[in-house]
Amino acid sequence: MTTSRRAQPPTFSPGEFRKALGMFATGVTIVTARAADGSLVGLTANSFNSVSLAPPLVLWSLARAAASMSALSAGSHYAVNILAANQKTLAERFATKNIDRWADVAYTEGLGGAPVLQGAAASFECFNRSRYDEGDHVIFVGEVERCTHDADASPLLFHGGRFYTEHPL
Repeated sequence: MTTSRRAQPPTFSPGEFRKALGMFATGVTIVTARAADGSLVGLTANSFNSVSLAPPLVLWSLARAAASMSALSAGSHYAVNILAANQKTLAERFATKNIDRWADVAYTEGLGGAPVLQGAAASFECFNRSRYDEGDHVIFVGEVERCTHDADASPLLFHGGRFYTEHPL
């Protein structure tokens, strides 16, 4: 008996797939960087995950068609800012196209010039270690050079297309 070396074609629509993925509750991040021309880059992402403790590695993914792809691929550093529950408006702003996302945003300059957002529940300042092309996205793996967290912060959560706050069971 031989096994196929390829996945079978999907039996579901892209919309069904998206709805099923939405059942996985995630935290909300804003990935930030400074482009080669000095401009600031930032986008809302919920595709963040830990990879390794030693060395400290994290990952996130970005659509190949994203306007910020060239800046994030070429840069040496970026920051992953995990948003606090009171930062919903910031998450929405950095998910919106064709606006000045950085107007009146408080941040400090992190490693490699990557902005670290003030008020974030946690931040990871990463060396842009590696990238993997998969499907319509690129998976970024960052080696964390510095991290901070606010132990008293409640995280902003996303589930089924809506934002939530944490409620212990």
